[in-house]
Amino acid sequence: MAEIVAIRGERDSAAPVKAEHAGGVLRLTLANPPANALSLAVIAALQEAFDAAAADRDVRVVVLAASGKLFSGGHDLKEMTAHRGDADGGRAFFERTFSDCSRMMQTIVRLPKPVIAAVDGIATAAGCQLVASCDLAIATDRSRFGVNGIDVGLFCSTPAVALSRKVKPKHAMEMLLTGEMIDAATAREFGLVNRVVPPEYLDQVVDKYAATIAAKSPTAVRMGKQAFYAQVEMGLADAYEHTSRVIVDNMLSGDAKEGIDAFFGKRKPEWTGE
Repeated sequence: MAEIVAIRGERDSAAPVKAEHAGGVLRLTLANPPANALSLAVIAALQEAFDAAAADRDVRVVVLAASGKLFSGGHDLKEMTAHRGDADGGRAFFERTFSDCSRMMQTIVRLPKPVIAAVDGIATAAGCQLVASCDLAIATDRSRFGVNGIDVGLFCSTPAVALSRKVKPKHAMEMLLTGEMIDAATAREFGLVNRVVPPEYLDQVVDKYAATIAAKSPTAVRMGKQAFYAQVEMGLADAYEHTSRVIVDNMLSGDAKEGIDAFFGKRKPEWTGE
């Protein structure tokens, strides 16, 4: 049976992020429609949930979804605009917002468990950044994506970090400079999402991906994800040197020994995460 928890207070029905844990899969749902904006409270709730997932051995995969018609409209511009009246014109609040958000996005990348975005609706600005930060993304055919801060005089500099690491530079700059929305098929062509499916099949496809990954060795998944993101920032020789060390350590792990023994023994492996 799934365990359902409202992040930032189990009895708070207005909690901005809700969690459901079953079968090794933690499903986090943005629950502050209609925009599912990334306010400071939402960012904090996501940070708390990801930190808890990192430490929970029972969590193998994280799915990030959203309620309502929008996946996420990005930062809460009303919240940010309200602080323009501060003595410093809002600088301290803006710095905290982008710092906390950047930390949360990096947490997704560094999380030792894969994160899958399940997108049904619009993902713009930091909402698009959230999708790009995830390891995998499955979207419905009615979903759309954009980094349209440029339309209000704000270049999406921080979303550009995640976007430029998932799509080709010219595609990223096209989105960043024009602010135009792209449909799900174009997002797949650009490399922002893995699959595009009809809305009625989204949960089924996401659940299949999550269950498939959750059944793999947690040690191999953890080491592999960490090595993947480390090596993409390196030159060719350094990347091979780093991954060679990682795969040796992986080979010496208990899970690798169990997996190979199970392969030769023609049986299902029993992973311990060691």
